[in-house]
Amino acid sequence: MEKANCGPSRQYREGFLLRFVMRSSITDGEVLKVGFVGAGTVGTALAVRLFQRGCPVMAVSSRNLSSTQKLARLVADCRVCQTAQEVADVAELIFITTPDDVIPEIASEVKWHKGQNVIHCSGAHSIDILEPARRLGANVGSFHPLQTFASVREAMDNLPGSTFVVEAEEPLLSRLKKLASLLNGNWVELKPGDKVLYHVAAVFVSNYLVTLVKLALDLWQGFGVPPKEAARALLPLLRGTVNNIDNVGLPDCLTGPIARGDLGTISKHLNALEARNSSLLTTYKDLGFQTIPIALAKGRIDESRAQELKVLFSLPETLYEAF
Repeated sequence: MEKANCGPSRQYREGFLLRFVMRSSITDGEVLKVGFVGAGTVGTALAVRLFQRGCPVMAVSSRNLSSTQKLARLVADCRVCQTAQEVADVAELIFITTPDDVIPEIASEVKWHKGQNVIHCSGAHSIDILEPARRLGANVGSFHPLQTFASVREAMDNLPGSTFVVEAEEPLLSRLKKLASLLNGNWVELKPGDKVLYHVAAVFVSNYLVTLVKLALDLWQGFGVPPKEAARALLPLLRGTVNNIDNVGLPDCLTGPIARGDLGTISKHLNALEARNSSLLTTYKDLGFQTIPIALAKGRIDESRAQELKVLFSLPETLYEAF
């Protein structure tokens, strides 16, 4: 009869080995027990990647039991907890990866203990939102990955190499910086008052880029091209633009009619939008105004042409033809 395999699983053995090998690089020999409150996309990706880099992820809780169980299956020896308090009772470094509106509730309801490390992963909030935990003696911090997470798989793929915005006081601040390095990422330390504008910048680059692509797809639909086909045509252009930003940099990566000071082409754009999609006129003009200084910095247009562009973007619809 074949003997049952009662030894440790391969996942457990590999996890133990990683914890042993990475021990010295996490916190100068100190290995803190990690817990997660919230098992959504960010929490799951962060938990798995930290575990893979040698951090012992001990416990997880979430209001969604299936998400909690899914995260626990991806991390060896991770306990499924019913409440955030249970996580706090067994972990020394707790990540709150819930929706932002839930963070104050978690911070207030849990009985934190002195010296415990409590970290939220919100991009918009400072560590002040964790004040109830700080009053109980916990070290509080913020650890926000500057990345887009459309799914758990995408999040796990994108997390390594990302930039992490950290906020905390010592000794937690140094720990968070080391965790960022452990994930092969960079870290940026922001002042509390800058956090919201930092998040606005992320929204511009990530969320509003999706909006701009959607507007472009709508225009293509207007002349009969289905969205999937339009996306297939536009995505290489989008990738090329991102590559130019990366490889050439601002302002030299700017191309197109504003960069050239091409008043005639821009006039045609404005007339076409007025005739066929007037709801986009304001958006087009606003973006045009913001693009003029970039074109000026590139050096392809002078102050005189920049002023003409500003006038064009300010004109009533009936006067576009004059240009």
